[in-house]
Amino acid sequence: MKTLTILFAAAMLSTATQAAPFAKGDPGIGKTLHDKACTSCHAGMFGGDGSRIYTRADRKTRTAQQLAARIAGCNANTGAGWFPEDEAHVAAWLNQQYYKFK
Repeated sequence: MKTLTILFAAAMLSTATQAAPFAKGDPGIGKTLHDKACTSCHAGMFGGDGSRIYTRADRKTRTAQQLAARIAGCNANTGAGWFPEDEAHVAAWLNQQYYKFK
């Protein structure tokens, strides 16, 4: 019984220490940054509704790591000037709103 208790406790601790992706990001700040820097470009790409980039059937972002890389790429390509923590905020909002990566 003691071994079972120890195994259960270890499993609970390992689950608790695995943080959700972008746990350090603030979705509220991320939405503000996104709306300021991303919306107009994405709207131009998709004829007015920029959110289609996230909801289209053939979207290319399939993992949290890919999302972080795409945000970093857009930051560099557009000259948004975001710091890594800003990218984490945007990733947290996009993940909360569209992707739901765990």
